[in-house]
Amino acid sequence: MSKRYPGYDVLAKRNSPSWNDQTRRVIDARVGLDPRSHRFFNDTEWLTVRAICEQVIPQDHCDHPRAAVAAMLDEHLHSSGAEGYRDARLPPMREAWRRAVAAFDCEARAQHGQAFHELGPDSQVALLKSVQEGRARDSAWGDMSPRLFFSHRLLHDILSVYYAHPSAWSDIGFGGPAGPRGYVRMNFDRHDPWEAAEAHPGKEQQARNENLRPG
Repeated sequence: MSKRYPGYDVLAKRNSPSWNDQTRRVIDARVGLDPRSHRFFNDTEWLTVRAICEQVIPQDHCDHPRAAVAAMLDEHLHSSGAEGYRDARLPPMREAWRRAVAAFDCEARAQHGQAFHELGPDSQVALLKSVQEGRARDSAWGDMSPRLFFSHRLLHDILSVYYAHPSAWSDIGFGGPAGPRGYVRMNFDRHDPWEAAEAHPGKEQQARNENLRPG
């Protein structure tokens, strides 16, 4: 259950007019994906990918069923591996991920003598930060910029699959696909009856404004 949208579960709309059969099939496939399944990454790569996803999207205290983020990423790379566009400074999506996963393990072994997934949480976070800031230097990166991979691939791809999952929708009060029902009350601060109700709308901003007032 979402703390910001208590009582809201987007999957309660499954059999309502909000979603059609095609939408139900797509959502059911995401919800039913085995979190252990992987078809693109090999067994060694898979352990590292799962560890990376756990650090980027921690779900230990999630109020909804966990989204199978790593499995969703793997499925996207297996089935498509492309978006129709990419940053020309990076290799194609599949090549970029394979190279980066190998580089993460090489960096981890060079610094700690262990693969990335074997490191403790603090060491994993520190290594991720070094990639984010462009300080990673292992030759396994080749001519691919670690910093660009982090911002344009790693964050983009992991966050994209997470926010395509109903558990994330429930947490942020999103109703999922708009068709076929659509929305009627389109004005600012207006909500249709089937949309999520925020627990304390405006209170967070009010609190921030209070803290900014001169004492």
